[in-house]
Formats: sequence, structure tokens, C-alpha cells
Amino acid sequence: MALFDKALGVHPFSMQLRVDRAEIIAGNLANVDTPGFKARDIDYRQILEGVSSTISQGRVADFSGVEQHQLMYRVPYQPSSDGNSVELNIEQAKFSNNSMDFQTSMTFLNMKISGLHKVIKGD
Repeated sequence: MALFDKALGVHPFSMQLRVDRAEIIAGNLANVDTPGFKARDIDYRQILEGVSSTISQGRVADFSGVEQHQLMYRVPYQPSSDGNSVELNIEQAKFSNNSMDFQTSMTFLNMKISGLHKVIKGD
């Protein structure tokens, strides 16, 4: 399994992490008008660096989603009077960026798989 992880790199893990992050941000957006709701997020770079380090050491990367990582609270740029820290424009931008990054990882993963397919076929 470690060879498969090494061949595909961090991209499968990145995609799963992006899916998990999209759910977190969607939850923030769904609660934009909920008094006292605190916007949450994960430290994507830190988690992915850990996975990348594990793969580069030749070990099997064990990534089971964000549930093993601590969700952090987002600090609002302009606090609201009802205690809600969700800022619609910020969350929409983060959701959009996360979606584009997912598509980028999908493209890289498709390229890796295509390359492996050519090697197996002997092209």
C-alpha cells in the first residue's frame, strides 16, 4: 500500500480533506443567521504536511478525515452584535477557493492515474 500512496502522492488525501472542509464551510454558511454560532475551519496545510511527511518517509498514510483533527474557530473581521462569527462573503470565498483547489487535486490525480495506466500498458 505504501507504494500506491507514494505513486499517487498526497492527492487522494487532499481531495478527501477538501470534501471534509467543504462540509465544514457549508455548515458555517447554513448558520449565517444563527445567533451565537461560531464559524469553524481546519488547518488544511498543517494536516496535509503531516500526510505528505508520512508518505515521504515511506510509511502508509492513515488519514480518516478531519474528525481526528481539531476544528478551529474563525475570528471575524467585524464581530456581530448577536455573537455570530460567520461572515457570508468570507465563507463564500473560502468555499469557492476550496472548490477550485479540489478541482486542481482532481486534475493532478487524473494525470498520475493516466501515467500509471500508460506504464502498465507499456505505452
